[in-house]
Amino acid sequence: MASLRHLNRMRATLFCPSAGSCRFSSLYAGKHVTVNVKNQVAVIAMDSPNSKVNVLSQEVSDELVSAFETVDKQNRSDVVGSVVISRKPGCFIAGADIKMLAAATTAEAMSKISSDAHKVMQRLEDSERPVVAAINGSCLGGGLEVAMSCHYRIVTKDKSTKLGLPEVQLGILPGAGGTQRLPRLVGLMDALPIMLTGAEVRPDKAKRIGLVDFVVRPLGPGLKPIEERNMEYLEEVAIDQARALAAKPQLIKRSMQFERPWSFGSLKHKLPVQFGFLKNYILDQGRKGVLKKTHGNYPAPMKIIEAAGAGVGAADKSVGFEAESKGFAELGASSESSALMSIYFGQQQCRKNRFGAPARETKTIAVMGAGLMGAGIAQVSLQKNFNVILKDANEAGLTRGQQQIYKGLDGRVKKKALTSFERDTIMSKLQGQLDTKNFSKVDMVIEAVFEDIGLKHKVVKEVEAALPEHCIFATNTSALPIHQVAAASKRPEKFVGMHYFSPVDKMPLLEIITTDKTSKDTAAAAVAVGLKQGKTVIVVKDGPGFYTTRCLAPMLAEAVALFQEGVSPHEMDRITTKFGFPVGLATLADEVGLDVAQHVSEDLHKAFGSRMGGADIGVLNDMVAKGFLGRKTNKGIFSYESKSRGKRPLNAGATEILKEYSVDKRTEHTDVMLQNRLAARFINEAVLCLQEGILNSPVDGDIGAIFGLGFPPFLGGPFRYLDTYGPAEYVKVMEGLQTQLGSHFAPAPLLLEHAKSGAKFHKN
Repeated sequence: MASLRHLNRMRATLFCPSAGSCRFSSLYAGKHVTVNVKNQVAVIAMDSPNSKVNVLSQEVSDELVSAFETVDKQNRSDVVGSVVISRKPGCFIAGADIKMLAAATTAEAMSKISSDAHKVMQRLEDSERPVVAAINGSCLGGGLEVAMSCHYRIVTKDKSTKLGLPEVQLGILPGAGGTQRLPRLVGLMDALPIMLTGAEVRPDKAKRIGLVDFVVRPLGPGLKPIEERNMEYLEEVAIDQARALAAKPQLIKRSMQFERPWSFGSLKHKLPVQFGFLKNYILDQGRKGVLKKTHGNYPAPMKIIEAAGAGVGAADKSVGFEAESKGFAELGASSESSALMSIYFGQQQCRKNRFGAPARETKTIAVMGAGLMGAGIAQVSLQKNFNVILKDANEAGLTRGQQQIYKGLDGRVKKKALTSFERDTIMSKLQGQLDTKNFSKVDMVIEAVFEDIGLKHKVVKEVEAALPEHCIFATNTSALPIHQVAAASKRPEKFVGMHYFSPVDKMPLLEIITTDKTSKDTAAAAVAVGLKQGKTVIVVKDGPGFYTTRCLAPMLAEAVALFQEGVSPHEMDRITTKFGFPVGLATLADEVGLDVAQHVSEDLHKAFGSRMGGADIGVLNDMVAKGFLGRKTNKGIFSYESKSRGKRPLNAGATEILKEYSVDKRTEHTDVMLQNRLAARFINEAVLCLQEGILNSPVDGDIGAIFGLGFPPFLGGPFRYLDTYGPAEYVKVMEGLQTQLGSHFAPAPLLLEHAKSGAKFHKN
């Protein structure tokens, strides 16, 4: 590949010898796609109106075909090649139109979408003139399938540039040729992880594995805005490359690194094609890895392996494409795909501020408490360009918090997500202090001190005296009713709950809690801050445990009851991960903290009575009294003192406590029975939250359960799960458990209503 200097010289001396040859003309103008000829190259530009991104809809696909047909009609002396580019800053094509996919509810409809897409991509690939994809920004799903159908791919080395096939996250497979073209370009060993995880590939790695052919380095500041100039520069380089490929077609190498006969990359690519046993070994290893991670709950990864395997080494390419279409159709009609697509649309809904824009933009945030949560809240705020004051009661705590923030940012530097300069710039926006000096400049306070109502009241009174009139006060708590914390405030209309999940920089959910006195503008400001922090936001009404903690608590109570009946912690982890939770319930209890579980259990039992029961609270009381608090003390249900890998050892002291509280089995202990006992406590409480108005909608309930508590995504959340299972059938399950175990399994009245009427919680 020629250097950029060489390309520029070629442009200056060969391709523009006179003004006449550097002409510009328009060939085609559609709603989404235009074609202009520049220096004998057709620039096919995508720019969908009224949208921040381009998506591959049927209309866009049709216009792309029309654009190429128009180009093919031109004389070869006038148009020697094509460039496919986007006019959207930070986006090539973000993927297929998800609404189009969701509307195709049958296997036949999904099969037609795939077969039509194959024709479009083949049309690009079969072009007799070289086609260069010029990629800046998101190039995902159908966008990458378009790029892989081109003869050459150029990408910008920009933070926004990412390539990938994330269809697996929607419960489907790449249906426009992705399972076939990606292994051809990068080899089966590199292709499978990209498709099976939906991982995004950055420019340098994309070049290294052969996914792209050239990486364009961005230009520095100039007369034009940097983003605009770099887009122009990408187009210039792509035009030059299209002309170079037209002059020397042999430069088109679909897999450049594999042209070296003795390179490791060449062997990785060629051997699975030439030797069937090696291909089968790679596919078998992929299947084993998928089953280990998904427990068979997600069919899409297996179908991806099947489709990719059908194409690799096949003499007839149509075999692989037919396998892809078949798998795409089957998956598109599955309940898992429907559930995962509903999550996507739910996320989109939760990224909107239903309270509107706040009257005043939040620019400076003061975080009270520099512990694990406080430092995490400060970090995610700093990363999104907020000015942050971090206050703690003592120097040692403040220093630990600042070190935690630096360590988190430095970790991103090591992963090349940030430069060291950007890390230091972010840290410069952090101000650590032990008093309330400069709080007159603060727009929002987020209090994250220990879960003690007396301490929180003390902080509220101390801080409010130093705040400007417009400032909002948010308390971070997992269970304390917000109106009780707000009782110490002189401005309850400016008071709101913001429940973050640990670790804050990794957990996506933010649960905002409003009281009867919280103003609409306060709620709007809290949501705006959460969205800017990059969080998926749900807003719930105030009440003991709010939504997420209230659902988790009864399930943990049932887990303790099962421990008393003799179910081992390892068995508990096995059955809950098999059900689809990302972390076993025994491990989760240790992660949350047994002291926190005890505290929440007591508070919710006071509020809701026996419905939060089922287990002997003495189990947790004794655990906490012995100092078995979980991972944070190296001893909880499990022991964390050993760093060795493998099955985590039980804490012998905790095991003894469980023996002291042991009881006879109250039901059979099959996997299904145990899973039903645990899930029913969670799901029934979610329905009660909707019934009581704690939740605004079933969508919020599903999103909160999945992104805050790890409810199995392939089930779509508790409400989507009930719709799929059938409310009437689920009532039968719960009534059976109620007969055997007691009133804490009594179905919620709203669930009984849906069972009787046949209504679903979701309208679509």
